[in-house]
Amino acid sequence: MRYDIAIVGSGPAGLSAAINGKIRKKNIIVFGNENLSNKLVKAPSIDNYLGFYDISGDELKDKFKKHIENMDIEISTKKINNVYAMGEYFALMSGDDMFEATTVILATGVEYGKPIKGEEEFLGKGVGYCATCDAPLYRDKKVAIIGYNKESEEEANFLNEIASKTYFIPMYKNEGLMRSLNDLDSSIEVINERPIKIQGDNLVNSVAFKENEIDVDGVFVIKDSASPKALVPGIETDGPHIKVDINMKTSIEGCFASGDCVGKPYSYIKSAGQGQIAALSAVSYLDKLKIEQKKQQK
Repeated sequence: MRYDIAIVGSGPAGLSAAINGKIRKKNIIVFGNENLSNKLVKAPSIDNYLGFYDISGDELKDKFKKHIENMDIEISTKKINNVYAMGEYFALMSGDDMFEATTVILATGVEYGKPIKGEEEFLGKGVGYCATCDAPLYRDKKVAIIGYNKESEEEANFLNEIASKTYFIPMYKNEGLMRSLNDLDSSIEVINERPIKIQGDNLVNSVAFKENEIDVDGVFVIKDSASPKALVPGIETDGPHIKVDINMKTSIEGCFASGDCVGKPYSYIKSAGQGQIAALSAVSYLDKLKIEQKKQQK
């Protein structure tokens, strides 16, 4: 099955794109998470979203959820690891699963903080962003998971079933999340130090800390959002942001982007507006394709 529009991200930008794509009767699929947006639910108070004064992020999330439920829009929790432009369509990869779509809207948010030294250099050479995707490569080998969220613990447990040794390096300071480390398999070694560098020759062979290092065959960095270059090979970026024009078009034909991933200000209402623009641009692109196809058939 090939969708008209695939939307990667379920924050204000992604949901706004989904709503507007659905209104225009396009066949859409949305990839995100049950919370819709981890950033949104953590907001204690929002005062600048028009029509919703002094509302918590969790309350706004509930209103978003009710809206999309009333429009029969479902969120797939499958994590998209790569988006490949195939010419006439896009292939969205989630582990062993592949989804096809004529257009794509990226609404993935933005990474906060710089990548670890060596992270980008060794991407695909021992560094990955999806443990469940690449796990077979590390059977009976030593791996480290650098985790920025709760999902990283699940990936650590999964990897631990096949790896000879698993290290878990939590990058969060939230006390509730730290207490949840009890959910990790007891054989996983937790390292409560911040990694300084991922090292290797042609391939990763170690992770360095301030005073010591560990030997590993692979490193998985589990974040809420991957860098655009890692997600969509060949896409033009400006630092951590995706380059777009006024219509939210990226450098790749048929691919659009909106929200925090395209730049500041990082604002919920700005993201929602850009999501609408991205959806309307995708709809316009699809309609032009149909016209061209009809001309060729004559």
